[in-house]
Amino acid sequence: MEQLLNYASSYGFPMVVAAYLLVRMEGRLEKLVASINDLAKIIAERL
Repeated sequence: MEQLLNYASSYGFPMVVAAYLLVRMEGRLEKLVASINDLAKIIAERL
């Protein structure tokens, strides 16, 4: 248990930053996927 708390105190800040960045990037990734899907539909219509 002590070692787990030690890891949390040592790596807590990087884990919070990584989680924040992942949450923030999720919206952008969803928009990117939607744009790629739209582009694929447009290209398929022209072929």
